[in-house]
Amino acid sequence: MKYRRLGKTEMQVSVVGIGAWQFGGEWGREYTVPEVKAILERGQQEGINLIDTAECYGDHTSERLIGESLPGKREDWIIASKFGHEFHKNFSRTDRFDPTSVQHQLEKSLKSLKTDYIDLYQFHSGPDSVFDNQELWTMLDKQKQAGKIRHLGISIGSNTNIHQTRSAPDVGASAIQVVYNRLDRAPEEEVFPACQELDLGVLARVPLASGFLSGKYKPGDTFDNPNDVRSLRDAEKTKAALQEVQRVRDEEVPEGVDMASWALAWCLRHPAVTTVIPGCKNPDQVSSNANAVNLI
Repeated sequence: MKYRRLGKTEMQVSVVGIGAWQFGGEWGREYTVPEVKAILERGQQEGINLIDTAECYGDHTSERLIGESLPGKREDWIIASKFGHEFHKNFSRTDRFDPTSVQHQLEKSLKSLKTDYIDLYQFHSGPDSVFDNQELWTMLDKQKQAGKIRHLGISIGSNTNIHQTRSAPDVGASAIQVVYNRLDRAPEEEVFPACQELDLGVLARVPLASGFLSGKYKPGDTFDNPNDVRSLRDAEKTKAALQEVQRVRDEEVPEGVDMASWALAWCLRHPAVTTVIPGCKNPDQVSSNANAVNLI
């Protein structure tokens, strides 16, 4: 494994982390504690020290599973979570960005994760209208002072949200999370240059394009499981994405190289990117993701 400095946080994070949205039950199946424990143990064996979750991956379900499964010592891990939404059922959430609600979310996240602190607590894909609320950031700064949060981050909802990116230092945030992959290069235009200028760490989410770049899918494949978030995508957009994946596979991925490893390494070659946080359904996928370090 290789490690990089996550911007001004000064934390050394593994260049490949573990994205934990799937543990909440919106990617086609539910998980048990033994299954999550096996995934995290494999991650630790591979040298991974970063896991990214959120309050609304289930009703703190992903956080709870992580809290009950985390191997080794707490200080061995960098736990990133998020705030701003109330989970109702799969694919149904309500925005909750007012300071009182966020403080309640933080306490519930700490309890679910079975920890006294969260290493990176991120504003979760909210609009500028709720981002520009100084009372929210004042409350969060007090939680930092109390030791419940080590660092603040922003998970921007739009890959082109330069306002929130450039405002990060003003609200005390040190890292940006953004969708970035071979099929979506929008952050390269404005967001990444701003992150480099402001010394903001970058977590690239959805680096495998929701699994399209995993090497498992081909043109004509469909996602029909109603419990899989990909079933909500526009059918024509899915068709176009899979056709582009086939072109990338044929023209860009070297012969004999695993496509998923190639796609993660492709993200990590951009100088602004600190780490990628792909999801994984089993321990073998964790190891496959970790193999990306051999290609950078």
